[in-house]
Amino acid sequence: MAEIHYMTQAGYDKLKKELEDALAQRPVISAAIAEAREKGDLSENAEYDAAREAQGHLEYKITQLRNTISNAKVIDESQVGTDKVQLMTKVKVLNVGLKREMEFTIVGETEADFAHGKLASTTPIAQALIGHAKGETVEAKVPSGTMQFKILDISL
Repeated sequence: MAEIHYMTQAGYDKLKKELEDALAQRPVISAAIAEAREKGDLSENAEYDAAREAQGHLEYKITQLRNTISNAKVIDESQVGTDKVQLMTKVKVLNVGLKREMEFTIVGETEADFAHGKLASTTPIAQALIGHAKGETVEAKVPSGTMQFKILDISL
């Protein structure tokens, strides 16, 4: 059974654009292979090898994107509530150990970008927060040990 990839409409649209761009690269790489092939002996043709390798990477990327898109479930943001932490909610927490406030938006794995506060729902911290309400303190088991987070606010 295929894994479902939850995402926003913007995330879905971004993946569709990435796929379009990758598909547009196919003729470019095919032309590079044809050009390299015209140069003669393929056994010692670095340009040909590089073009074939690029083609392999591109085809792999296209396959991955198609798989993700075909198994995508776009979350209807109008159906997302703020009573509990869930996918698409922004959660403000206090890292109890560090006494530091942090803010994350819980997103699907394909949209995760920790530097921009987008935390994949599959991470230990997100898993610990999901399903809990404002005011609750949760423990997340991370590679470095256990962290405690107090949920300060949940918003969209």
